[in-house]
Amino acid sequence: MKTAALVASAALLLAQTVFCAEGVPDKTKFSNRTVDRVIPLRSHTLFAPYIDQDLQNRWWDFGADAYVDTMRHIRLTQTRQSQVGWLWSRIPLTAQNFHIEIEFKIGGDNNIYGDGMAIWLTKERAKTGPVFGSSDKFDGLGIFLDTFANSRHGYSFPRIMAMQGDGQTVYDVGNDGDSQSAGACSAQIRGNKVSTKMRITYVKGEYLDVQLQYKSFDEWTDCFTLKNATLPNAPYVGFSAHTGQVVDAHDIIAVTSNSLVIPDPAAIKGKIKVIKPETKFGHGVPTMPDYVDPPKKKIGFFGGLLRLIGAAAIAAVCLAAWRAYQKQQRHGGGGMGTLGGLGGMGGKRDFKRF
Repeated sequence: MKTAALVASAALLLAQTVFCAEGVPDKTKFSNRTVDRVIPLRSHTLFAPYIDQDLQNRWWDFGADAYVDTMRHIRLTQTRQSQVGWLWSRIPLTAQNFHIEIEFKIGGDNNIYGDGMAIWLTKERAKTGPVFGSSDKFDGLGIFLDTFANSRHGYSFPRIMAMQGDGQTVYDVGNDGDSQSAGACSAQIRGNKVSTKMRITYVKGEYLDVQLQYKSFDEWTDCFTLKNATLPNAPYVGFSAHTGQVVDAHDIIAVTSNSLVIPDPAAIKGKIKVIKPETKFGHGVPTMPDYVDPPKKKIGFFGGLLRLIGAAAIAAVCLAAWRAYQKQQRHGGGGMGTLGGLGGMGGKRDFKRF
């Protein structure tokens, strides 16, 4: 029993470690901003087998009708009527800029299906309600993957829509939140053979961008971008789904989160602006400025002298240590010197196995 528990824990840790390392490479550009460093967020990353030996997860909660299939997914709802399920991070997301990639699956055998699922970045967590299985009057951002149209629209379903909640506004279920949409797109995210994924990139105070993979592997389609997007300072990350008279299975397969270290634009104010010359295609059109580091100051006479003295001191210490070592070897090599082997063992080493 203990062996099985250790294997389960090791598998969970290995999966999180490996997949956290993947994602956004350093020096990636988002909207002309370069990411200096990408920091994996294990606390907001989730992969099979999802739970440890105690049938829990340190970083995530799930509840209502949701259940875990350790080899495949966390199923928020089954293909049954009137089901609700949710999955929420236990701690808030404190990164100012972040990148979240979610692999999910929506599907079933019925020709008429619904209702859909939601991805949340909100102040509160783990409350069931009428908005795709979560509470109404939410404070933060909800991204709704709506698969059933409650009224007629000039666009097709499934529909991916973002709503900015202020903690007081009620979601307009009857009109599918049409007048409350901050950004939206239509995409066939249901019943695909290729892995269906959503990629959310947030740069605080600037924008929130959503892309989808549903046509083919590693082909990302732009869905919408929210300019000047503002989220709660430390939102929880959540997923929820519900079924009514029509049904579908709603699964979360994997979640990968990374903090993005993006330098402040003001940090380049100490740089020197260099205007590039016109190219043969320029014809008077101004080119974008480039930036280079200012020239480094030359080292003065005293600075060079100090460096020379320091190097000489280090060389003298190394020479003294070497002479002491040679003297010790000539007098029998006993003891266990810093550079020597085991005394009295004739130069042999004792390798231990753990």
